[in-house]
Amino acid sequence: MKRTFEVTPWNIVTHQLDPEDKRLQESMTSLGNEYMGMRGFFEEDYSGDTLKGIYLGGVWFPDKTRVGWWKNGYPKYFGKVINAINFIKLNVLIDGEPIDLAKDKVSDFELNLDMKQSKLTRSFTVTKNGHAIALNFERFISVANKELVGIRVTATNKSSDAVKITFKSAMDADVQNEDANYDERFWDVLKTEQNTTDGAIVAITKENPFGTPRFTVGVKMTNETGLAAEKVDQPNDKEVVNQFSGELKPNQSTTIIKRITVVTSRDYDTQAQLEAAMNDLSAKVTATSYDDLFAAHAKIWAARWEKSDVEIDGDTESQQGIRFNLFQLFSTYYGEDSRLNIGPKGFTGEKYGGATYWDTEAFAVPVYLGITDPKVTRSLLMYRYQQLDGAYVNAKEQGLKGALFPMVTFNGIECHNEWEITFEEIHRNGDIAFAIYNYTRYTGDKSYVLNEGSKVLTEISRFWADRVHFSERNQKYMIHGVTGPDEYENNVDNNWYTNYLAKWTLKYTLEILQEVSPEVAKKLAVTDDEKKHWQDIVDRFYLPEDKKLGIFVQHDGFLDKDIKPVSSIPADQLPINQHWSWDKILRSPYIKQGDVLQGVWDFIDDFTPEQKKANFDFYEPLTVHESSLSAAIHSILASDLHYEDKAVEMYERTARLDLDNYNNDTVDGLHITSMTGGWLAIVQGFAGMRVRNDQLHFAPFLPKKWNSYQFRIQFRGRSIRVRVDQNGTKLTLLSGDPITLDLAGKQVELKA
Repeated sequence: MKRTFEVTPWNIVTHQLDPEDKRLQESMTSLGNEYMGMRGFFEEDYSGDTLKGIYLGGVWFPDKTRVGWWKNGYPKYFGKVINAINFIKLNVLIDGEPIDLAKDKVSDFELNLDMKQSKLTRSFTVTKNGHAIALNFERFISVANKELVGIRVTATNKSSDAVKITFKSAMDADVQNEDANYDERFWDVLKTEQNTTDGAIVAITKENPFGTPRFTVGVKMTNETGLAAEKVDQPNDKEVVNQFSGELKPNQSTTIIKRITVVTSRDYDTQAQLEAAMNDLSAKVTATSYDDLFAAHAKIWAARWEKSDVEIDGDTESQQGIRFNLFQLFSTYYGEDSRLNIGPKGFTGEKYGGATYWDTEAFAVPVYLGITDPKVTRSLLMYRYQQLDGAYVNAKEQGLKGALFPMVTFNGIECHNEWEITFEEIHRNGDIAFAIYNYTRYTGDKSYVLNEGSKVLTEISRFWADRVHFSERNQKYMIHGVTGPDEYENNVDNNWYTNYLAKWTLKYTLEILQEVSPEVAKKLAVTDDEKKHWQDIVDRFYLPEDKKLGIFVQHDGFLDKDIKPVSSIPADQLPINQHWSWDKILRSPYIKQGDVLQGVWDFIDDFTPEQKKANFDFYEPLTVHESSLSAAIHSILASDLHYEDKAVEMYERTARLDLDNYNNDTVDGLHITSMTGGWLAIVQGFAGMRVRNDQLHFAPFLPKKWNSYQFRIQFRGRSIRVRVDQNGTKLTLLSGDPITLDLAGKQVELKA
């Protein structure tokens, strides 16, 4: 655990410039708008350790997979989001010498991420050659104009004599990925244009041997400043530069405003169309004042917070944590483009390749249902439907029927490079089915599940029906050779969570098939024999259980391990994934994240209090929580069991996982999909929110540290405020038709 930022309700702020924590701070000051995003690296050149990362939604590259062996069905490439053109580059020179915060004398440093308005500022005073210059950098990625990035830099002469200031505003396509397997650079520059106050670069991703589409990107910058423009030679064929210089008298200030417009071939068919759009959009934002551009952006963020803010009184650490979680979630995804999804690192780093995982369906869907319009979640469901063709390919590669949705993907085709994850962690098929159910249950809208959703469910069910095998000895259907959510267990037989989801999916699909229209049923073409077979699987599915312990067994053989609690591990060996060999981890009983407990959370109302207690009491002491997805589930279940101290402990871990660098891995980027955990722990945990038989239920408690908390929830056309304080719970219908809710077992009618 390491805290590098101060604790404030709406800001991520530090006054320390520590080279050792530079990458950590870059991760935590990332910005995004779903269309694109970037780490909080400096605009100017920095000679110390840094990860300059700018990433564009849906723009990726199929990098060669590096393995020492090969098996049939192995992914042909590892898909990854690639570092885009560095278009924020802006060097400041004092008397001709560039500033470099890794070397220069700096005072009054402040780095400040304003979460309310989504703006990153940095200010400091730098001293070079006897001159002191105060600099203020300001940056935003617009949610009002998705292609726009705005930068404003102000320099003030704090010296007693005049000084020459130079701004070198640039864009550089000579970029690389740190995680490249073989090739470090992925861009071919098609065109550059360098004028006096503006410039442009058009580049295309390199040819690849796998036949995936190449992406073209156009970036244009315009610069506005009171300093004199200077004609300079273009540095090379991958970079364009505009240079401005002038003299500043004592206490005099000057400003440069840089507007960057970014367009990609995802939205335009030809290079000519792309360039025309780039120039047109650039002209429009250049004709609008910087302040007006920022105001439009801030207005949309204000509306988002109006719907979603969680207010906590009495615990500033928790308040900052939940807002940071929601801010980074919304910076990554807000349902504007159904071709996009939520990468585990979002736009904050290169780890996990920036691709789509099962985290979206399991963790992000319930959050977006509660705090956004239903169309946002529907976009996430449509994303999977649109990638069914790829899922067919994945199943066929394994010699199976139906659809196997990928563990990692950009286009529906599996592109992960670890066998035990890619082809054994097949529970993701069930998680996608559960997300359809979750959406339908929460919104009451059946239009998706009875149309596109029924197709997804049918093809997933066909996969499950082919993936199971029948044990003649046990007269049960089983699934061998899988990895559950607990990735510290590979290639196991009969993972309870996987089996439970497979059984449930088949059952749910059979129910939905009874409701679809004749036209849809004809297209699905599920035969009576298929239905009969699916029902037989449901009736005779094996689910490992130990009745003596009263628990569902994580997988066959789990109880044969040397069962000892995590508390028995010496502190200097934690986290075990950074101290133990993989072999030792696989042989241990230690659980990376909720596995059985993931299933108990998913179907929390289907288990008795005794079942929930027995499983939580058995598995939680064995869990090392080395997955960022772990703490939230445990917090919710602890709340359900009235283990309030444990619930709060797990909330604090999930809400501040990155802010306090719990797992010592935030330098790689933030854990975006796990940032759903803070909201889930408060709303489903502390407030006990459930949807039962089309009715919203709450059973709140107030954490001991807190004076109160309140949040808004969007439910079937209503906006409802829930406030919990020392006097009890108050529910307020802010908009929408009257509704009757269940509050701790009592029916409460709300009217606007």
